Amino acid sequence: MTDALSKMLASHDVLLADGATGTNLFNMGLMSGDAPELWNTDEPAKIRALYQGSVDAGSDLFLTNTFGGNASRLKLHDAQGRVRELNRVGAEIGRDVADKASRKIVVAGSVGPTGEIMEPVGALSHALAVEIFHEQADGLKEGGADLCWLETISAPEEYRAAAEAFALAGMPWVGTMSFDTAGRTMMGMTSADMVQMVESLPNAPLAFGANCGTGASDLLRTVLGFSAQGTERPIVAKGNAGIPKYVDGHIHYDGTPELMGDYAVMARDSGAKIVGGCCGTMPEHLRKMREALDTRPRGSRPELDEITARLGAFSSASDGTGDDDGAPTRERRGRRRKS
Repeated sequence: MTDALSKMLASHDVLLADGATGTNLFNMGLMSGDAPELWNTDEPAKIRALYQGSVDAGSDLFLTNTFGGNASRLKLHDAQGRVRELNRVGAEIGRDVADKASRKIVVAGSVGPTGEIMEPVGALSHALAVEIFHEQADGLKEGGADLCWLETISAPEEYRAAAEAFALAGMPWVGTMSFDTAGRTMMGMTSADMVQMVESLPNAPLAFGANCGTGASDLLRTVLGFSAQGTERPIVAKGNAGIPKYVDGHIHYDGTPELMGDYAVMARDSGAKIVGGCCGTMPEHLRKMREALDTRPRGSRPELDEITARLGAFSSASDGTGDDDGAPTRERRGRRRKS
């Protein structure tokens, strides 16, 4: 465990995160239905290449190949007894890649949802969820990850359980949710709800934000929703490379590298301090994002019509916050202080 991300946030205007894990691994031969985490031990050279691709494209940090590395999800592959091992090895490969880089790189231990629904709606108890996340965090810590990176969460109860687990493991963390249901998470959280939840946590994350979802436009509208709450906590924007489409029997994301360059700049100008890509985002997208962030000057926070003009239409009329026009609240949209 280190304070590497805190130091980098303080010294950089904006950080470039990595892109997709699954999309890149499928291009390397991973089959649908297979557990990517098993490749940490079965195909370590390919996992190293995954991480190296982000570093070479200009990322300041990358996530480990451990998104589904918890006991609940690994049980589907009869690998629930390998949680600590698979997370440790995934982090060890990342640590080696980062330490050999010519510049400082942060290794973020990816932690995805358990795949279970928590009480009272489902059967997963808070205590068991904390135990599941704690086991994974311990493996990532042992492997040398700088922090845990919680992502694609829908339920506030699961977010809170992970926060508690990371405190038990003594790991700093970042946490994002996926706003993929008319501007809300699948369990009904809005951008405003998330800000309030994050600020109320006993073990708050170093940064918070949104990942995945339905497209770059929707994600930026959510980021504007975070900024509208006046938060000073660093915001993460990790959007998909366009919209998924089926092409020749495979899922293809239609976002071009040029579009993702535009997205990166607009995410920064919307208030994000950490900008990356999610599904469909390849090294060629990251290179354009790096170039755009480095060469284009800061601008004012974009209006909604600017976002749709450059990145495409929103998938829903509203961002879930209840405004008639679907726009985030306009109060307190002045520029956030730089770290």
